[in-house]
Amino acid sequence: MAPDFLPPDRQPVIIAARRTPVCPVNGALRNLRAHELLAPVLRSLVAGLTLDPASVTDVVIGNAVGGGGNVARLALLEAGLPVGVPGITVDRQCGSGLDAIVLAARLVAAGGSPLYLAGGVESTSTAPLRAHRTDDGGADFYRRAQFVPHAFGDPDMGVAAETVAKEYGVARERQDAFALASHRKALAAIRDGRFTDELVPLDTPAGTVSSDGGPRPGLTPAIMGRFPAAFVPGGTVTAGNSCFDADAASAVVITSLERARELGARDGLLVRSTATAGVDPQLLGMGAVPAATGVLAAARVKAGELDLVEFNEAFASQTLACLDQLGIDPGRANLDGGALALGHAYGASGAVLVTRLLAQSRRADTECALGLAMISMAGGMGTAALLEYRRL
Repeated sequence: MAPDFLPPDRQPVIIAARRTPVCPVNGALRNLRAHELLAPVLRSLVAGLTLDPASVTDVVIGNAVGGGGNVARLALLEAGLPVGVPGITVDRQCGSGLDAIVLAARLVAAGGSPLYLAGGVESTSTAPLRAHRTDDGGADFYRRAQFVPHAFGDPDMGVAAETVAKEYGVARERQDAFALASHRKALAAIRDGRFTDELVPLDTPAGTVSSDGGPRPGLTPAIMGRFPAAFVPGGTVTAGNSCFDADAASAVVITSLERARELGARDGLLVRSTATAGVDPQLLGMGAVPAATGVLAAARVKAGELDLVEFNEAFASQTLACLDQLGIDPGRANLDGGALALGHAYGASGAVLVTRLLAQSRRADTECALGLAMISMAGGMGTAALLEYRRL
C-alpha cells in the first residue's frame, strides 16, 4: 500500500457519493428547481452514513446558471439540515461541481478533520432569464454570460469545439463513432443496473423519476451520419456528437482519513492531487489537458497507470483531442458512457464524474486503484483531480 501524502487528520477522502438521474432539459425533471434537485441528494448522504447532521462543517456546491441567492444554503435547509450548518455556492461554470469538491478537499487538507458535503447542481430547465439593463431602464436579454473579454473572441462552445476539431485533426467519423459508443455504454450500464446504487430517485408532479433520460437506443452509424453541422457551416460538430443540456444534482461526503475511520467508513477515494489551469479561450475545450498533466506530474503518475478515467463529454471533438494529448486511450475513458449520452447539467457534471469513479471503484474492488476526474470549461479553463480508491 502506498504511503499517505498527508497525515490522517489532513488527508482528504471521499466516503460517499450520490446523484439524481440526469435528464434532458425540459424533460422529466423540468418542474424541479435547483434546490429541489439537490436537497434529496444531501438528505440521502446524511442518512446513508447515519451522520449527525449538526456535524457537517459546511456544504460546498457548484452552480453555473442559477439565480444566485446561495443555492447551497437553500438546499441544505430544504434537506432538513440544522440552521447552524452553513453553505457556500461556487461558480466555475461547467467545472463548478468538481471545483466544489476540490475546494472541500483543500479545506480538509488544512487540518482539523472537518466534514463537508460537496458537489453541484443545475436545473437548466428552470434557470432564470437573464438581461442587461439598458440605458433607458429596459432589459436586453442574453442567452449566456460573457466568459472572456471580447478581445479574446469569447467564442461560443460549439464554435470552439469546431476550432478544436480542426486544430487537432479530429475527423467527423471519429467524433460520431465516439458519441455512438457513449450511448451504447450508457444503455448497457442502465440495463445491467450499474447506476442503481448511486441514484437518488426524485418525486415530481408527474411521478417518480429513477433513471437517466438521455441515452438513445435507436442511434446507428447511419443516423449519426445524417446530422448536419450544428455550429459552423460545413463543420464536423453536430447535435449528434455534442452533449445536450440537462438537469441533475450530485454530491459527495468528504472528510479526513482520520474522521472517516471514526465514522466506520469501509472504503473511499483519497484525494491525491488537484489542479486547475487556463488555456487559449479559442480552444476552451482543451483546458483539462494542462490541469490533468499537472495532477499526474504532482503525483508522479503516468497516464498509462490510471485504472479509471471520467471526463465530461461536452463535445466528442474536444474529448478526443484532450484524451489524445494526454495519451489516454478513448476506449478506457467513461466506461459507462458520458455526457454525450447522459447529458451535461453544467454545475453538476463535475460532481457526477466523481460519483461515477467511486461507484466504478467499488465494483472493481481493487486496492489502490487510481482514477482521474477532469473537465474543461467556459473561458478556457480545466480542472482535474487524481483519486485513489482504498479500503480504509
